[in-house]
Amino acid sequence: MKKFFSFLTVMCVVLTASAQSETPVEKHKVTTNSFWANWFVQANIVGSSFWGSQEASSVKFSKLTKDYRTNLGLSIAVGKWFTPGIGLRTKMNGFWGRSIVSEDKALNANKYWTLQEQVMLNVSNMLLGYNEQRCWNFIPYAGGGIGHNITSHSNAMGLTLGLLNTFRITNKLAANLDINYGFYEPDFDGNPACHIKESSLKNKDRVINVEVGLTYNLGKSTWKHAPDIESMQALTQGELDALNAQLQDILAENERLNAEFEARPQEQQEVRTDTVTKMLTAPVSVFFPLNKAVISSRRDLQNVAALVDIARQNGTRLLVTGYADSQTGNADYNRKLSQQRADVVADEIVKMGFDRSQIDIVAAGGVDILNPQPYNRRTLVEIKQ
Repeated sequence: MKKFFSFLTVMCVVLTASAQSETPVEKHKVTTNSFWANWFVQANIVGSSFWGSQEASSVKFSKLTKDYRTNLGLSIAVGKWFTPGIGLRTKMNGFWGRSIVSEDKALNANKYWTLQEQVMLNVSNMLLGYNEQRCWNFIPYAGGGIGHNITSHSNAMGLTLGLLNTFRITNKLAANLDINYGFYEPDFDGNPACHIKESSLKNKDRVINVEVGLTYNLGKSTWKHAPDIESMQALTQGELDALNAQLQDILAENERLNAEFEARPQEQQEVRTDTVTKMLTAPVSVFFPLNKAVISSRRDLQNVAALVDIARQNGTRLLVTGYADSQTGNADYNRKLSQQRADVVADEIVKMGFDRSQIDIVAAGGVDILNPQPYNRRTLVEIKQ
């Protein structure tokens, strides 16, 4: 009987390992959120330095901090991350600027605003994988839109390149450091006397902004890592292969014991047969992929076939119970999915020559009996006592 107790020990070890292991996940993949998830708003204080098209090719870096070309402003933005690495942002910036007509900051003062649509790339998530606990996210972006000079009532199209750095405070709140460079058509500064008609990248009104502020995430702000289905299936299949090997050892041992016990008294044979039958009639699981009623591996049916043979030989009924993962889908959906999974396995049992009328089918719906959670996507086959 040592073989039988060894089989029970292996079963316990496998189930314990399953309960303690974490679900394998894809580093660079997440599950899809709803459209209303992952929105955010931002508000920043802005320090800006301006220079005009007439001096764009000659301004030295040391002059960019002169008070006659710098001013403070504000920016506000609303945006959405469509994936952890790609997002869009609508941003408004202003409202106190400079037109560089002299070295007198009062004479240079004007009012303006810009409105742009910007594409953002979270390089940290794209290269390192999504991590909601990451302290620093490195996010370059580019955008375009319109600039309006309120003082001179002029408009100009413009483009911006920038780098947004966010520093996590909580899942809802982050600090911003946004550095960006914009260039606009010469009407942007509202100074027609300085306009240059020649179209050139050198002949643009420019602005450098350094912004500091906060990002607040609206609604659901995190992503759920997608399970690594291939790894889970490999893990599950490895466990099943181990159990299959143990089962084959037991069947071989049964054959040897059959020959050994044939000469024994009838009452001893009955005791032995009852013990073997109990050991071999343990419930068998058949696993399924997420949201599907298609059997993950046909190997699962090998153990089902052994159980079907015992049920047929002893004239007993089979109980087929379908399950779904309670963490995905609502209750009605999971109940229907568990019914479909149970029906699929019942159909396979019938193909093995078992009478359909001797099968009881139960749809258990979504459950969290096993850990990792994906193991609950299964159908359980057992001999009905």
